[in-house]
Amino acid sequence: MSEPRILWQPDPAAVARSRIAAFRTWLASSHGVQVADYAALWRWSVRDLEGFWGAFAQFAAVRFHTPPHRVLAAPTRSGAEMPGARWFPGATLNYAEHALGTGPGKGDDDPAVIFRREDGAREHLSYGQVRRRVAAARAALAALGVSRGDRVAALAPNSPDTLVAFLATASLGAIWSSCSPDFGARAVADRFTQIEPTVLIAVHDYRYGGRSYPVRSTVDALGRQIPSLQAVVPPPRWDRLLAEHAGAAPAFEAVDFDHPLWVLYSSGTTGLPKSIVHGHGGIVLEHLKKLMLQSDLGPGDRFFWFTTTGWMMWNYLISGLLVGATIVLYDGSPAHPDLDTLWQLAEQERITYFGTSAPFVQACRKAGLRPGKQHDLAALRAIGSTGAPLSAEGFRWLSAEIGPEVQICSVSGGTDVCTAFVCAAPDVPVWEGEISCRALGAAVVALDGTGAELLDEVGELVITRPMPSMPVSFWNDPDGTRLREAYFDTYPGRWRHGDWIRITPRGSCVIYGRSDATLNRGGVRMGTAEFYAVVEGLDEVVDSLVIDTSGTGLADSAHSANDSGSPGSPGSPEDGELLCFLVLAPGVALADVEPRLRAALRQNLSPRHVPDRFIVIDEVPRTLNGKKCEVPVKRILAGVDPERAVSADALRNPEALRAFRAQRS
Repeated sequence: MSEPRILWQPDPAAVARSRIAAFRTWLASSHGVQVADYAALWRWSVRDLEGFWGAFAQFAAVRFHTPPHRVLAAPTRSGAEMPGARWFPGATLNYAEHALGTGPGKGDDDPAVIFRREDGAREHLSYGQVRRRVAAARAALAALGVSRGDRVAALAPNSPDTLVAFLATASLGAIWSSCSPDFGARAVADRFTQIEPTVLIAVHDYRYGGRSYPVRSTVDALGRQIPSLQAVVPPPRWDRLLAEHAGAAPAFEAVDFDHPLWVLYSSGTTGLPKSIVHGHGGIVLEHLKKLMLQSDLGPGDRFFWFTTTGWMMWNYLISGLLVGATIVLYDGSPAHPDLDTLWQLAEQERITYFGTSAPFVQACRKAGLRPGKQHDLAALRAIGSTGAPLSAEGFRWLSAEIGPEVQICSVSGGTDVCTAFVCAAPDVPVWEGEISCRALGAAVVALDGTGAELLDEVGELVITRPMPSMPVSFWNDPDGTRLREAYFDTYPGRWRHGDWIRITPRGSCVIYGRSDATLNRGGVRMGTAEFYAVVEGLDEVVDSLVIDTSGTGLADSAHSANDSGSPGSPGSPEDGELLCFLVLAPGVALADVEPRLRAALRQNLSPRHVPDRFIVIDEVPRTLNGKKCEVPVKRILAGVDPERAVSADALRNPEALRAFRAQRS
């Protein structure tokens, strides 16, 4: 396989000024650890977990109220067992103190938060203002009966008030959990009823796409369905509470390293969402490492990621406060009034690190946007992309239209760990179509079905050694059974994440989609991301969904005439149908694009991966966080009752399922 084109090269002068270079220099002088480059640093970080994480905690000046007995403890002496590894036993600390404590870039007048809403609302807050608001909110929550270990739930937008409520919750040692107000009533109830919150902070409406949407009925229903609630707090009451407690003194409860910080949730498409608990210490360590070393963020930076409060990227974005950066919060649609909105934001707020999703990049490319020509993006030095694999076309568009001097930071990880396993670094090039490197401290490998490690071949993404931000637990899983089943059943003692990955000899990575949605045609396995890269590379295709019905029992009643008859091709007895559902651009007919799609798939993938049928639909069903619903749709096509195949309230657009019910009949 030929080496792809390099789109971005680290500037030696910028690398010399970077925090990762400072860390390497400090390691050599204070610990005698000599690592010449990123690859050597990564190898050491996963070989000597205690050495790496202990040294980094020192370098990052983590504030331990009580020092740890050691860095890593486990059931046996190697310290690398999963699950069961315990990080920094004996240590106490507090996330909110790390976000709001004094330090570089955190003076009272230094900028902490920039808030923008799609209707033009705008607010700037300094670190001093945030500290004062959090102190008042902490006192207000305490007056409502919230104390250490209690849960505070929020149905709230990506706004300063939500940020303040979270930090106040964390400062008390209480446990935070949030949903975006566009979640359906059942989706919110499925999440919050599990954790039995004491207080619910909730808006009564939200804005999106130029409209206001009421959610008061959802809030009222939650008040009836959650017996543990002692208070439901809408915005007017929240404002009064903050005013009543203005002038309260800041305080931070020292909690154990593993004390729960927040509860995040899996998508919940095929059952009750998993309630994933992360600890104060694990998140502090992991997010400091990721933001300081991998992203080179710190004082003077303006850090933005488009997200809602229902996606883990909100939790990651607000951690920009840990490193003294200014975080940029945006509430509303990224496409209102048009796709240029966020690029205008980047120009107006002088954003230095702009985070978005691969589908947004794809949409901008197809719309013909030229942000680098239309806006002054001189402050921008890096663009982050996650949520789905970024295609090679997406990489090329970013490089051409934003500028070759801007680093493309494609990353992949998950809600499960609230971080990325594979990402970028200031001193590693960007290769077209590839994620630059494995994250420090993340022992990422590709394994085959027997557990053998693969190089430059596609395999299961597996983590072989523990990470601090792995879940402390699942909620209501006292003996850890559900957690073990979720990650450790396939490869005992090793974390199987559920993605296909290829790790190149250069150390870069390519993600090929979910391994439970694999296209297995005549024994040739392929990730769906490869398929989408080809199909959605055509400007006429707005979106797509591919379903391999092999193993579902569906009759292969229709075959591709131009590919049938060869062993293992579509239509062979061992395969079900391969179906490609298309959302086409306005005015485009299937006949206009089908021949080109078939030719492109045959040339770029294989004859086996040319679909039996292309079917036009209005929209692709997606989860609340924008993921394509491949597995639920496959179950519906196999005859499973749609209500059992997927929770409609876990979807952004449940009406999109109608097209697949019709295909089954």
